[in-house]
Amino acid sequence: MLIPLADATAATCGAKAGTLGRLVRARLTVPDGFVVPFAVHRAAPHGEPPDDLRDHLARSLATLGDVPVAVRSSAADEDGLHASAAGQHETVLAVQGADTVVAAVRTCWASLGSARAVAYRDATADGTAGKPTMGVLVQRLVEADVSGVMFTAPDAVTVIEASWGLGTSVVGGTVTPDTYRVATDGTVTCAVADKRTRVDRDGTRVVTRDVPEPDRTRPTLADDEARRLARLGRRIADVLGGAQDIEWAVAGGTTWVLQARPVTAPPPGRPSGDEHGAPPAHGAPHAGPGTLVGTPGSRGTATGPARVVRGPGDFARVRPGDVLVCPWTDPAWTPLLRLAAGVVTETGGVLSHAAIVARERGIPAVLGVAGATSTLADGVTLTVDGDGGTVTTSA
Repeated sequence: MLIPLADATAATCGAKAGTLGRLVRARLTVPDGFVVPFAVHRAAPHGEPPDDLRDHLARSLATLGDVPVAVRSSAADEDGLHASAAGQHETVLAVQGADTVVAAVRTCWASLGSARAVAYRDATADGTAGKPTMGVLVQRLVEADVSGVMFTAPDAVTVIEASWGLGTSVVGGTVTPDTYRVATDGTVTCAVADKRTRVDRDGTRVVTRDVPEPDRTRPTLADDEARRLARLGRRIADVLGGAQDIEWAVAGGTTWVLQARPVTAPPPGRPSGDEHGAPPAHGAPHAGPGTLVGTPGSRGTATGPARVVRGPGDFARVRPGDVLVCPWTDPAWTPLLRLAAGVVTETGGVLSHAAIVARERGIPAVLGVAGATSTLADGVTLTVDGDGGTVTTSA
């Protein structure tokens, strides 16, 4: 009923769990855990876990030391070569005890039918046919000091995004992270962001706190740490065979690999004339009258009316061809990406889940435009340049 993570394969547990199993077998540092495989979900009537699952979970949790765990989806249509399903299914963090893990498994299974997951599958040409199914990962929760995402390949520049605390804020786009580029010759370039919030475990809750003022603009990684991460990323790319999108966390000086999947849609390239690919400065000022500057998030140019979206209550106002202007793009907003001509956010990095989905959908995006929801009036015509990182209002 449960499979040790070291024995997980994509065929039985989904690509997310199967890939981590490969990395465990390659002796990389992956949090201990196990998987509730496809077979249990397929046999579950109406998505209800079988009665004996709790006892199996209790025994396996005891082997981990009954510590807080992360319960994460590993669906059959996640982490593919051409479709990531990034952020489309649920993750439940800081779970402790067999009863709450059973409930978290149920939550992950149910997320297969969420509006965002259904919209993603409907828009993905190579989505899995038939009834979707899911494995569920249960792993020791890493109490991260710093965490983030990197895009890496064996012989290419590695892009790293990092922020304080758990990686939820980076992948969810609710913080603008520090951005590092590590060239193959070891040269490191960095844009330090104003990291205003962090996510941490508080008992069996996950809480968002303000970052103390001195730490907001303090670099999260030293150059040597960025180089070590890049070397780790290249090793993972070698093991898995190709460019990888990797979630990582550093806790007490140890770097943990939380996830690795193929890069489905690379971010826009480095600015022209920049030999080592230095990232643009975060929170850049106006480039000129009527123009705001942010981080290039998804290639292309689009023009349309601005639609300021601050939360789900604004979803009904979005019309086809609108340019979404929002604080950030939560993965729950994926259905809007079927309507939007472009996306502008106030926070977030190019490796966040929503930015990845925007690139998969071919929707131009500019990220980290401070004050966008108050500066850009609803209905004004905007031109979004996802390659240059600019947002221009029509005269």
